[in-house]
Amino acid sequence: MDAYLLLSVLGGIALLLLLILWMKLPAFIALLISSIVTALSAGMDPLLIMDTVKSGMGSTLGFVATVVGLGAIFGGILEHTGSARVLASFLLSKTGERGAPLALMLTGFLVSIPIFFDVGIILLFPLIAGLHRQTGKSLIRYAVPLFSGLAVSHAFIPPTPGPLAVAEILHVPLGWVLLAGVVAGLPAAFTSGILYGRYLEKRLDIQLTPDDAERTEVLHHTPSVALVLPILLLPILLIVLNTGISSGGMASGIARADQLLQVFTHPFSALILSNILAWYLLGKRGGLSTAQLSNISTKSLYPAGIIILVTGAGGVFKQVLIDTGAGKMMAEGMQAAGMSLVFFAFLTAAIIRILQGSATVAMITAAGLVAALLPEAHLSNLQLGALSVSIASGATVVSHLNDSGFWMIKEFMRIGEKEAMQTWTVASTILGVTGFAVALLLFQ
Repeated sequence: MDAYLLLSVLGGIALLLLLILWMKLPAFIALLISSIVTALSAGMDPLLIMDTVKSGMGSTLGFVATVVGLGAIFGGILEHTGSARVLASFLLSKTGERGAPLALMLTGFLVSIPIFFDVGIILLFPLIAGLHRQTGKSLIRYAVPLFSGLAVSHAFIPPTPGPLAVAEILHVPLGWVLLAGVVAGLPAAFTSGILYGRYLEKRLDIQLTPDDAERTEVLHHTPSVALVLPILLLPILLIVLNTGISSGGMASGIARADQLLQVFTHPFSALILSNILAWYLLGKRGGLSTAQLSNISTKSLYPAGIIILVTGAGGVFKQVLIDTGAGKMMAEGMQAAGMSLVFFAFLTAAIIRILQGSATVAMITAAGLVAALLPEAHLSNLQLGALSVSIASGATVVSHLNDSGFWMIKEFMRIGEKEAMQTWTVASTILGVTGFAVALLLFQ
């Protein structure tokens, strides 16, 4: 029976990859089909399968849909008001050209918390093109640190969709995911962006043509950094505060006050407050009309809808593994084989990432597999945070020809496939392996 369940799970994953890679079905539909087929092949009562689908979808999306939606609107306002460029320009003015790689890494790290990876590239590439043109140094010097910072927050730090989905599927308090993501993400971005970028800069001189450099220069009317930075950091600080209160480490001793404080610092409240401040201080006072802000908010929700549905389908896959008993069987098999749970999380995410390209799909699928093993594990919140980092690390490695981010980087830098693999494929792998190494330390 155990062997039959394992074959059912492996068959479900193989079907998922086949539907995405060969038939080119949307990940949402592919995940639902794979979940249903896995349940049927595992011998689950057909009449109960749709209840499992409903349960898995509903339990996952109650939290995720709200946070992803609020985060998407927040990121849209930051994008259209030019706030990302303000932050980058401020950091560059403090570090100078010599410290530009570190400033760009930190900019990418901060900007990609509310803004998607590809949007961050579009917004900030004009900055590195301008620096490259002014100094004449290889574009690598500025590009690799920026891309590493963007990639780390995209995969490691909520409320971006990947880590948010992992947190919900694994039932990890969001503050612990955020803390573990920062602890692992900064060394990962430094290793891949600064150290590898410095190594690569000496061996690969990439120059934009004058036309390319001119084409990337875009001017925007933007707010001050004194306004942008507090609004950007506010939801992060409130979520961390909420984790401290919820764990009892910051209780006031007054039950009613503690409850109100938990409501005020909840991720929902934190992002609602940040949206209100961004809407008024960055949008209205920056010259945008109510109609323009409404339009920005509506358009920001388009990609969020896709991610929300994919995340819900990932919750369905997790629920199937639990309800069929496959999760318990896999946990017992791992214990017998002596495989660490944190290594299983990294390896599963890495395999799915390499095969189908999307980091978000890899994280959601791997989280579903890992979540099915957790009832037998009895982990602390810190260990759960380390597991989320391990999944994120596996889903980051080996960005290559089937990853849309790979092609975006290649096109913006005007380089060939070989140079793109030498640049970003290697850098993303260094990033993921470093993050996994820190996750191993946190998991102990």
